[in-house]
Amino acid sequence: MRVRVATTALGITVALLSLPACSTDAPGAEHQPPSSVRTGNSVDAVQKPAPLSSAALGSRLLDQSDLGSGYLPKQQRPVRHDDVTVFGCPELSKLGGEAATGGTLAFPHKAKAAFTYGGSSSEISEELYSASAEKLSDDVERIFGAMTGCPTYQVVSGGTPVDVASQKLSTPHDLGDEQWSQLLTLTAGGRSTVVKQTAIRDGSLLLIVSGSPALVDRHLARALAKATATS
Repeated sequence: MRVRVATTALGITVALLSLPACSTDAPGAEHQPPSSVRTGNSVDAVQKPAPLSSAALGSRLLDQSDLGSGYLPKQQRPVRHDDVTVFGCPELSKLGGEAATGGTLAFPHKAKAAFTYGGSSSEISEELYSASAEKLSDDVERIFGAMTGCPTYQVVSGGTPVDVASQKLSTPHDLGDEQWSQLLTLTAGGRSTVVKQTAIRDGSLLLIVSGSPALVDRHLARALAKATATS
């Protein structure tokens, strides 16, 4: 049961991040609280290299040899397209009413890997995306801003209600050009799971690491180093 709850929790958080982003001039968008830390090169100052292909992104994901012993690839389940309804967070509701649980952000160039650890319910997932720096920045800022702008809300996905408590976290300023991070406590069926989610934009590449807080902290810098390696 614990593994099932953890899997449900991670699926819900990914579903939230896959909500389609509204335009920047949508009603109320200018009132959303900032959720990122902008450091290093600004979006305007960064050159605009061509986005990396999905195949190139896939080669930059962490694998078992990078993670160390005790990690096993998580079997990818078929993508389900469930209705996702948000209650108690109007700004998040404005981003859209449907998403695929276990889906991904709406960028064409992407790659993903997920692992379990130690035969327990601990999980970690890594997602890589590539697009223009401006698009990555605007879309992720909007979504994380909405998610961290509501301390509590409820998500119903495929008929399953999940109570969400969200807390904005500080991020290491020396990683990438922009950083976003949040701690989510998700409660479903009387059981709670804590999920940390950290996103880092480095030029035209976006890294999102999600899962058990200790695992995210342990592997975040390593994931960014491999994702941004040029050799």
